[in-house]
Amino acid sequence: MPTLAPPDASLQASFLAALDEFRAEGRLGPGDSTGLAMEARAGIPGIDDPAGFAAYVAGLRARSLPETPRPPGFVPDTILWFAEGREFIGRLSIRHELNEMLREVGGHIGYDVRPSARRRGHGTEMLRQALPIAHDLRIDPALVTCDVDNLASRRVIEANGGVLEDVRHAKLRFWVPTRRA
Repeated sequence: MPTLAPPDASLQASFLAALDEFRAEGRLGPGDSTGLAMEARAGIPGIDDPAGFAAYVAGLRARSLPETPRPPGFVPDTILWFAEGREFIGRLSIRHELNEMLREVGGHIGYDVRPSARRRGHGTEMLRQALPIAHDLRIDPALVTCDVDNLASRRVIEANGGVLEDVRHAKLRFWVPTRRA
């Protein structure tokens, strides 16, 4: 069964293949505001080299530390990869706090499932596994958003107990409890 875990350099080949899949569907370009897209557009130095990829992974892991330098407007976040064996399936970010932009459109948790792995329940399982981690970070409930026309993501959020609060900037805003009864 796939699990959420910190990024792992041993998944390099599968991660790069997933980036190719995202690009093939038109993602990661200027209109994509996900964290993965921002990294891809900025360029990941040495991503094709094992040492460069290991440095990238170390940087992702360090983002959860408050002392890690980050661009203005960015908050500490825990990046987790969803994988089974050596197969990268998706990525999830738990933002430790909300700034104004995240409160409006980004939320505490964002996730991406690679195109070839969609429609298999991975998004629902990723979010399910992330909620206790968010709770351990003292986030309860978690704000999770999706585009108004993203029915699959809406179903993922609702399957995890998300309650719709409102719509802002073409985003549905849900509050999801992180503590399970």
